Amino acid sequence: MDGKIFQPRVSQQKALAYQGGTMGISAVPGSGKTFLLSALAAKLITQGNLRYDQEVLVVTLVNSAVENFATRIRQFIEARGLAINVGYRIRTLHGLANDIVRENPSLVGLESGFSIVEDREAETLWGDIVRKYMREHPEIIHELLIQDLDKGKRTEVLDRYLPMVLQKYGLAFCRSAKDLRKTPEQVAATFTGGESPLLKMGLWMYENYQRALALRGAVDFDDLIALALSALENSPELLERLRQRFPFILEDEAQDSSSLQERILGMLSSGNWVRVGDPNQAVYETFTTAKPDYLINFNRHADQSIDLPESGRCQPAIIELANDLIRWVNEEHPDLFCRDALTKPYIEPTPIGDPQPNPPTNVEKIYLIERAFTSEDELHSIANAVRKWIEANPEKTVAVLSTQNKRGSELVPILKAMDIEVVELLASTNDTRLSANRMGFALEYLEDPASPQRLENVSNTYFELCEATLDPQDRLDLISAIKKLRQPEGIFDAGTSFSGLSEPAMEAMDRLRKTLALWCKAVVLPIDSLIITLAQGLTQDPIELAVYHKMAKYLRDGILINEHWGLHESIAELRKISANQRKFLGMGRQDTQFDPDQYPGKVVVTTMHKAKGLEWDKVYLMSVNNYDFPSMQEGDSYQPEKYYIRNHINLEAEGIAQLRGLFTPVDNQELASAGPTLQARRDFVRERLRLLYVGITRARQEIALTWNTGKNRQTIAIPLASLRARYLERTGKQ
Repeated sequence: MDGKIFQPRVSQQKALAYQGGTMGISAVPGSGKTFLLSALAAKLITQGNLRYDQEVLVVTLVNSAVENFATRIRQFIEARGLAINVGYRIRTLHGLANDIVRENPSLVGLESGFSIVEDREAETLWGDIVRKYMREHPEIIHELLIQDLDKGKRTEVLDRYLPMVLQKYGLAFCRSAKDLRKTPEQVAATFTGGESPLLKMGLWMYENYQRALALRGAVDFDDLIALALSALENSPELLERLRQRFPFILEDEAQDSSSLQERILGMLSSGNWVRVGDPNQAVYETFTTAKPDYLINFNRHADQSIDLPESGRCQPAIIELANDLIRWVNEEHPDLFCRDALTKPYIEPTPIGDPQPNPPTNVEKIYLIERAFTSEDELHSIANAVRKWIEANPEKTVAVLSTQNKRGSELVPILKAMDIEVVELLASTNDTRLSANRMGFALEYLEDPASPQRLENVSNTYFELCEATLDPQDRLDLISAIKKLRQPEGIFDAGTSFSGLSEPAMEAMDRLRKTLALWCKAVVLPIDSLIITLAQGLTQDPIELAVYHKMAKYLRDGILINEHWGLHESIAELRKISANQRKFLGMGRQDTQFDPDQYPGKVVVTTMHKAKGLEWDKVYLMSVNNYDFPSMQEGDSYQPEKYYIRNHINLEAEGIAQLRGLFTPVDNQELASAGPTLQARRDFVRERLRLLYVGITRARQEIALTWNTGKNRQTIAIPLASLRARYLERTGKQ
């Protein structure tokens, strides 16, 4: 479908009849909202009511959608016999905020050359802040943790898990403070001395983060939103100028807007504001300050409210499955407070003669698996099913979706071992994680050459990569000989005897010695030069070398941002990449356009969050258990609540509730009666129900849902069990 053959449906025609005022559009998955909004923009641009200095403002969520909208608007304009590239401006919300602030930075106290801290740099800053807090406040950390952790587990929690939890807490506290438009000084001024350690910790982190930004003459993306709103409030002249410039505002993905973002667009609007979105696809609420309630309330009070219920994406049986989820949530969810997680309209198939007809109905292509898999068995079962499906349908597309990057990354090597071509849309690729792991072993050895375990790890890595032709028994003998060394540094002693080794093994040992000796000399080099030197000793593969060059730049940039960083911090970063906890190679470009139709005969492995806006012929949804999709029932567990935190509280929920309580009374009866952690559970349940809805509506023709018992004897998710019961009743199957 392009601008020349777009044939609007009846519901779309109602929206295209828009002439002015406020209009809310609820668009189900696959309803063609991008085409509709592009067509509406083209109509407003070409109908002759804009002055030469005016533009239709199109606001969207991610960078990839900017070019998408630009292309389609141009197509619609050209279809009307015109060839113009003026009359519209397309921006992300953050891009628009940046434009507003840069109109006159002094309005909000910024220098004209202020910079914006990208997500990766901000994450690095938060890592430093958390480590500093943990060093300076051991008594608070002690109080946070449960007391019956054994010494080994406590060390693991302090080194590996707690820093990430505290980093998320600090970021959430900071975002919430900025959403309240409160500076660290304003938060501190409300303190009376009796505040909880959690609140004090949040303020300490907020103060240190803002101080780090100020030293760089920078702001972050959350600052941009608040500052843009302040600029509009502080300058009636600026506000009026922008209102005149943008007589019409069209907003896409409005379900993901925050309160401040909504207020910015509300101020800019002279009354002509169209908001398009789907509250059922609001899956970022627990990560940001966005809430779908803002769009729902707007639609209730808009001059016009229109539903786009028809979708040509899915076959009717899959549409019915998605609608069943809405019905079950609204009518039968065991927690009454969660029954508003999904809202109408129900999805409807497209009418006869529609240019985007639904795939043929086939109830046999829905697989709601009741069997309880172990975690490992689920991966192998899906891999085998994917292989058979691709062999039978090489011209079609398929994806496996999980709720977490880690779970997807566990599937990738199994698929590759079956010679299945895999496209990874995760935080990083399996090959990249493997390269990071190998480089981590090399750097760990250089950090402590006296460690027997580190010598063994780096030797294994070297023999695996550089001595691939070595007999497997010789390799085992070499590692055994290295383990027997009284002192690891004895490997460099010419007098060290390695009796029993074959001649090829002795030659390999000699090459290992020379390589390690060279690396030990290179340890004085800057981190990027050191990485490249080590890489040249590990591989000659040009693709892997290119990955190491990017790693070198990544770590060099980290050190430029954090001058105190050394080898230890670089190793920690590599470990996070290898554990799929860092987005790498994309370098923060999460908005890069991805087209599933470019990969027929291959399997895409990604998360349900990243799958939003995409579609495949067949989709597998895995891990649909009561851990990934809890339902407020006994035995459910909640990912934001960590077992090692005292009383198992949700740190983010408790801290943010205390922060908001400093400035606003609690008017949410549910929150007042339930408490922040319990309310956060319900918010998590609601979002996971919407995430399941998103996952189901990614499938055009076939869908399979499976679940596993995990580590803690998880059970089938209640939504999956209920969908299966409804499906069997409707189809008459047993």
